[in-house]
Amino acid sequence: MRKMLRASLAAGAALMALAGPIAPATMAQEVAVERPMPDAPYWDASLPVERRVEDLLQRMTVEEKVAQIISVWNAKPDIQDESDDFDPAKASAVYPHGLGQIARPSDRTGPGSPREIPRRSIEDSIRYVIDAQKWAIEETRLGIPVLFHEESLHGFAAKDATAFPQSIGLASTWDPDLVREINDLIAGEVRARGVHLVLSPVVDVARDPRWGRIEETFGEDPYLVGEMGVASVEGLTGPGTDRRLRDGQVMATLKHMTGHGQPESGTNVGPAQISERTLREQFFPPFEQVVTRTPIDAVMASYNEIDGIPSHSNSWLLQDVLRGEWNFRGAVVSDYYAIEDMARLHRIVPDYKAAGALAVNSGVDVDLPSGDGFRDLAASVAEGTVSMDTLDTAVRRFLTMKFNAGLFDDPWPDLAEARRSNGPEGVALARRAAEKSLVLLKNEGVLPLALPETSADRPTIAVIGPNADVARLGGYYGEPRASVTPLEGIRALAGDRANIVHSLGVEITKGDDWWDDEVELGDPEENRRRIAEAVEVARDADTILLFIGDTEKTSREGWAPEHLGDRTSLDLVGEQNELFMALKALGKPIVAVLVNGRPPSYPVVAEQADAILETWYAGEQQGTAIADALFGRVNPGGKMPVTTARNVGQVPNFYNYKPSARRGYLFDEVTPLYPFGYGLSYTSFEMSAPVLSSGSIAAGEPVSVSTTVTNTGPMAGDEVVQVYLRDTISSVTRPVKELAGFRRVTLQPGESRTVSIPIEPRSLMMWNRDMERVIEPGEFTIMVGPNSVDLQETTLTVRP
Repeated sequence: MRKMLRASLAAGAALMALAGPIAPATMAQEVAVERPMPDAPYWDASLPVERRVEDLLQRMTVEEKVAQIISVWNAKPDIQDESDDFDPAKASAVYPHGLGQIARPSDRTGPGSPREIPRRSIEDSIRYVIDAQKWAIEETRLGIPVLFHEESLHGFAAKDATAFPQSIGLASTWDPDLVREINDLIAGEVRARGVHLVLSPVVDVARDPRWGRIEETFGEDPYLVGEMGVASVEGLTGPGTDRRLRDGQVMATLKHMTGHGQPESGTNVGPAQISERTLREQFFPPFEQVVTRTPIDAVMASYNEIDGIPSHSNSWLLQDVLRGEWNFRGAVVSDYYAIEDMARLHRIVPDYKAAGALAVNSGVDVDLPSGDGFRDLAASVAEGTVSMDTLDTAVRRFLTMKFNAGLFDDPWPDLAEARRSNGPEGVALARRAAEKSLVLLKNEGVLPLALPETSADRPTIAVIGPNADVARLGGYYGEPRASVTPLEGIRALAGDRANIVHSLGVEITKGDDWWDDEVELGDPEENRRRIAEAVEVARDADTILLFIGDTEKTSREGWAPEHLGDRTSLDLVGEQNELFMALKALGKPIVAVLVNGRPPSYPVVAEQADAILETWYAGEQQGTAIADALFGRVNPGGKMPVTTARNVGQVPNFYNYKPSARRGYLFDEVTPLYPFGYGLSYTSFEMSAPVLSSGSIAAGEPVSVSTTVTNTGPMAGDEVVQVYLRDTISSVTRPVKELAGFRRVTLQPGESRTVSIPIEPRSLMMWNRDMERVIEPGEFTIMVGPNSVDLQETTLTVRP
């Protein structure tokens, strides 16, 4: 007789009624299911995970094994009724052998804009998860629960979830502790809805700003990206390396292995023309740091090819490096549709069946999001092109994830906790994150703006531009309960002490839905009419705040030929420069507020604006944070995580270049518009000369560098102490400088603090001519400063 699996959704909290609507908050109920084979060892939570996995694996048919390593997303309507609710009968007909994953239970019908097909409410999403789990446990032969996954790049991409700054904005905080805290909150919101896996973080090193996905990254430096990636995973999964999932946490997916951040011509999924040395020096380190320091359970292969080998068929990448050198023990998952791409895009196999066989033989364990690449694996096993051992290995890895996630013991959502999603705690954290992400790029005495004590002498402030009265969230966005536009934030802060006037100025694109395929720029003639209107609105203003940049359409993931997102120009699109020049002609102070997902290469604005504030896509509380910064309630302290090229002809233009690069150009500058690590403040700081804990160490010994930072200005502020190093003489060429450590500190006026930053042995290592990782004895220049240019030096000697 079957035993009952009972799981309290939340002690004393509101729970789900399986056969009906959400139970009232005062009721406490239980989800009860009948488990098949209830006495089988795989149901015994007291046994080691390895034994439970092997017991289950030996009971499975080939078809059941294949079913576990596929997912459903596009075909959701096939397992749903007319109301988009989960339909057990239809699911059994389509997936008689069970189902490994269901993608994004927050959406209704698979890919598509939530503006056209609204996402599920919290209650509907939880009902969907419970109905699907009940089907999987009760109505499939072995009762294997489903693993649900969601997107959470900068917040849970669902309805009523907290929206944080886009990743490039989080990188601008240079604050791993904040990133860890943010991801911990994200994990709680996701897990409460019964989802145990998220597809984040992205640790691609981004070295081409033409690439539309640069906004999803933590920037161009492998050390910074690695530290932010580790912090993200620790927030999502919890600290330490125990792979068993804790309450309130979720499993993370490390994306995208690798070379994705410098595609040929800057176009998404383009070939990565990258040598093994550059891979190991620049692109591998963030992945290695996350794999070796966290309990990461999933790594996603990248769309691109390296030296003619697409990543989903690159056994050197996925087997030798990831599993062999770094000892990764989790599952390799495909990027969406990437297995099929080996047939239809890369053209290295004739069909999806061959693509699936090649992928699993190369080390890919799970096919996302729709299973078309792995659907014929059973036939491939029967034909001998895929061995049973290879299939078992993939299934074993994925089942281990399910057991570590606790799905066989308690897979249920927590309705009461889910309803607290995007509550006061999340809103406050989103506001703090937005404040710390802001980067002051220029200030000629205009900021912070002043307001009179009373309304008698109130100034007129013109808030102009296409990004003034919209809260742009960036790609992979969620839907917070409320968001604040910059105009709303400014009006709320100023109250009756300023006369706030507003005009659109120009329309960047017709519509701004990230999901739309078509991208049509605003009509030039209509925009020139709007510019004339904006000039009249601003004519009597004391200060102009000009909000310009991108929409979610002008820089984004280009995931298909009909859905493009990469650009050949880095300057403002449309008539935004005309708007700036027309307003400049009024002779008023102009503050340019940049709202975008790519580093700003706006030479006209950079030269002629009186102040420039980079805000990126700063999340749901962007309006409040931006207003606070403009009026000095908050002192911007963010730093650029990318180098800003003057124009596209300088690309690629990263700071850690080799000594023979950047010789110069005819008729143009070789220096960037803004260097990596750059950012100003409303106060001023001084750093003392760097002091080493020891001027001479043996290879592998610890060493640290110290400097005293003093706030010499009139207000409290943040400074980021950045440590760089250079190998003076090396057997192979090394970068002119490399980031080796950093720390963000907050200082009151007149306050001094000595900051000591360790330089880890890994920062002194290099790959020699034999591609061996070594520390070569000799002298290293250690540099300390507020950015990658303004540095003070000392010398470290490394002995054999």
